[in-house]
Amino acid sequence: MAESTQVGAPPSRPATIARRAGSLLYEALLLAAVLFVAGVVALPLVTPRNAGALPLPPLPAQVALFCLLFAVLAGYCVLNWSRGRRTLPMKTWRMRLLMADGGPVPRKTALLRYLAAWLGPAMAIVALALLRPHGLGAHAVWLLGFGFFWVLVDPERQFLHDRLAGTRLVTE
Repeated sequence: MAESTQVGAPPSRPATIARRAGSLLYEALLLAAVLFVAGVVALPLVTPRNAGALPLPPLPAQVALFCLLFAVLAGYCVLNWSRGRRTLPMKTWRMRLLMADGGPVPRKTALLRYLAAWLGPAMAIVALALLRPHGLGAHAVWLLGFGFFWVLVDPERQFLHDRLAGTRLVTE
């Protein structure tokens, strides 16, 4: 049974930064479990045969595994953010993801939000590639949370992925 939010419903209060951070930590635990299960299922498919105690899959297999895990996370997020549904941490912290007009989030927008959340990690990878030859690669780590640190400069205290997708987290 899908939960729904009606357009034109009474406006909800934006979720506080502390509430979003708590939900994010809880979500990270659940996502770690989801990725662990998906990795355990996929690992035999990418592990080389007759390898030593800690075999490292070849680069193409590593890329395939990353793509699989990326897709699993995308499915989890899109299914739980779209059409008025919520993740368990969002329910626990009494939050809801809405469009800026107060309506439910369509799947396309949920996918856009998911992809936008990867901007920080993508920038960190590029920065690592550029800074590593100069011995400054460790500084790339600061970019990992760029989309979340955005809340500190955004006038409405939105995460960057919410700003880009036109969504907002509200308290019920």
